Amino acid sequence: MSVRVSVGVAAGAAYFLLSHQVVAQSAPDTVELPEIVVTTPSPVVKPAKKKPKAQAPGPAGQPAAAASVSQQPSTPDLQPLPGGIVAHDAFVSVTVTTERELVSNGGPTITDTLMTKPGITGSTFAPGANRPIIRGLDSYRIRTQENGIGTHDVAAISEDHAIPIDPFSARQVEVVRGPGTLRYGSQAIGGIVNATNDRIPDFVPPSGIKAELMGGISSVDDGRDGGFQVTTGSGGVALHADAFKRRSDDYDTPHGVQPNTYVESEGGALGGSLVGSDGFIGLSYSRFASLYGIPGEEAVEENSRIDMAQTKLLSKGEWRPQANGVDAVRYWFGWSDYAHNELVDEGEIGSRFTNREIEGRVELQHVPVMTQFGELTGAIGVQAGHRRMSGLSFEGDSLLDPSRTRSVAGFVFEELQATRNLRLQAAARYESTEVEGDGLDDALAPITASPTFKPVSGSLGLLYVLPFDVTARLNAQHVERAPEAAELFSKGAHEATGTFEIGNPNLSKEKADTFELGFQRSTGALRFDASAYYTHFDGFIYRQLTGDRCEDTVASCANDDTLEFAQVLFEQRDATFYGVELQGELDVGRVWKGVWGVEAQYDFVHATFDDGGYVPRMPPHRLGGGLYYRDAEWVARTNLLHAFAQDQVAENETDTGSYTLLNAEVSYTFTGETGLDGITPVTTIGVRGDNLLDDDVRNSASFKKDEVLLPGASVRLFGTVKLN
Repeated sequence: MSVRVSVGVAAGAAYFLLSHQVVAQSAPDTVELPEIVVTTPSPVVKPAKKKPKAQAPGPAGQPAAAASVSQQPSTPDLQPLPGGIVAHDAFVSVTVTTERELVSNGGPTITDTLMTKPGITGSTFAPGANRPIIRGLDSYRIRTQENGIGTHDVAAISEDHAIPIDPFSARQVEVVRGPGTLRYGSQAIGGIVNATNDRIPDFVPPSGIKAELMGGISSVDDGRDGGFQVTTGSGGVALHADAFKRRSDDYDTPHGVQPNTYVESEGGALGGSLVGSDGFIGLSYSRFASLYGIPGEEAVEENSRIDMAQTKLLSKGEWRPQANGVDAVRYWFGWSDYAHNELVDEGEIGSRFTNREIEGRVELQHVPVMTQFGELTGAIGVQAGHRRMSGLSFEGDSLLDPSRTRSVAGFVFEELQATRNLRLQAAARYESTEVEGDGLDDALAPITASPTFKPVSGSLGLLYVLPFDVTARLNAQHVERAPEAAELFSKGAHEATGTFEIGNPNLSKEKADTFELGFQRSTGALRFDASAYYTHFDGFIYRQLTGDRCEDTVASCANDDTLEFAQVLFEQRDATFYGVELQGELDVGRVWKGVWGVEAQYDFVHATFDDGGYVPRMPPHRLGGGLYYRDAEWVARTNLLHAFAQDQVAENETDTGSYTLLNAEVSYTFTGETGLDGITPVTTIGVRGDNLLDDDVRNSASFKKDEVLLPGASVRLFGTVKLN
């Protein structure tokens, strides 16, 4: 085990502050993507006199909002336990990863911090491209978004494509398992991963400024990262700025260096809002750029890497008239321009993916209405989107010719407080989606098609407060998903998976019926969250191996084992998923200045096709536990997580061995003196160890599991300085 640690947050912060070279400049063999210039007139709104903002209740079924999700209650002399049980008031299972966890983990993607949470893992295709997998579902069934607007990338097309959100730009990441989030669209059929931040501030800091400086270094990949966030304002005007930069080399494994696993990324944002007594309206501009290598034998030989960039414009606002039956009106808007080049050898462009997308959503929340059955609250809304996407190849047939997707939807959420302990929920969504593109018919002849799909979804939920502060949740959902352009119109080589993919323009809607039972207790010495779920898919869309192989064109496909790519067709079969997720903590007793306790977790998902066979790339059973200590200044924990061998595999898939992760962390937080202007500095420094047993780790849900090991033992030094 090689451990190379010299300094912590100072090194990370200095790395960010002193570094001025962009990613493309630091690597001469890359192709820099063109700048995208956006000119938008500034909104003119007369700022109202600021008064304390009342938190309006959000629509049922939405991801937990920052104001309604908090760490477990703790006495004044105890810190919240990072990664612990959090209180939420949702009808589906929710996981919240805090800013503190994002900094201590230090991974280049938001998925890195989530992968040890019950029910969540990642695709781990490359350190720079790690897409979340929730309950065994990924790609087109998991929606990733920032502040309620989709990330507008091409990550769902291929596992080697990154999600353009850096952990340093997020205040927290919320994961909503299951299809209970009907306000967001078809891609949310399996769950939501929502990163929230202050890029569009909805408040003016009480002291006039809120700032944070963060950074760290890691031993396994010589990683160094740093960033800052600052929100300031007065007189009803709030401004925000943030930026980050990170760089890591090829990481170490128990058997040596894993080639082509480096990551370089940077980005930042500027935003501002007009904040009044009845709401706010704001706008932000951000840019994200990343260069990362693709591991694997063939990828290393070709020096495969991806150079990507995205420019995004976001706006959101809220108006609380509280008149004429309207409690609040809210809107979200996003526009983005995304592109990446897939480079080989000395900078030759093998393919180029682009995505230009616009999305908007408006919601009207009505005032609470008293009925004979109880108090009724809820909201109605509309959502619309337009996307132009392509995946052009310069070496053969393109994976995806330019396609266009248009969608419009309406949704409604209603919630009834039937008794003091009982709440009921009903939600519905109707959507119309048209997907236009060029593909192949059953005879592999070129066609142009524009099928229209009309998904209809609904959900019913129940929340009941039991004795001892235990909340029971029971919900049922029927959710439908429109096929994506790549599933309908793909017709080219897919280097990432070693396949030649052929879409199916005859695909129908994918439908899922889910039932979930859960129990949660987030207060007291014993805290837990437990869920059991069952989902049946009607027309589960998947990639079916045909037995033929291809080179770079459709015409080359034949029953010839010497050809490079395995031919796959997009098909549909019925499938069943079920599983369990458990997480618990117990404060055993007082010791020194705080409390020590024990924690445990367990999760599994079982997925089969109804006509026989396992669904590919399923996560294994995982069982873990550990010890923790926390007081007003110190937090320490050690955790052991064992992943069992995965031998329930699909056809042409290999078994995956077991592994055991030993992780540990200790941090110290101290508060400085409050200045004359009311600003108080809070500093946290810490050290974290991952995979301290230096075990061989292979992810059964990854396409690369047979040829790529995940990182070996690592130590990370990290820190933050906050001004509030």
